[in-house]
Amino acid sequence: MLDLAVASAGDFAGCLNQRFRLANGGATLELELVAASPVGGRAAADGRREPFALLFRGPSDLVLPQRIYRLECASLGSLEIFLVPIGADAEGVRYEAVFA
Repeated sequence: MLDLAVASAGDFAGCLNQRFRLANGGATLELELVAASPVGGRAAADGRREPFALLFRGPSDLVLPQRIYRLECASLGSLEIFLVPIGADAEGVRYEAVFA
């Protein structure tokens, strides 16, 4: 399992376009990881990691509220990630997770 306290955008790079399973009540949804990128421009010179963001896309027929969700990924295992819905497009609802 990936330790999110020290994770970086690079840790998620190999998971781009992969599906993450999310249990929501009695149903299981799939979110696709569509981007993993650095944000904020703060260098990691102070010993802290460089901030990064993950962008997921889910089904268009449901908007999940912002909160911590348990996501399951074949290569990274089980992760608890705070997701925020940021909008919808023709392909579905987009969710962002920011790590500072």
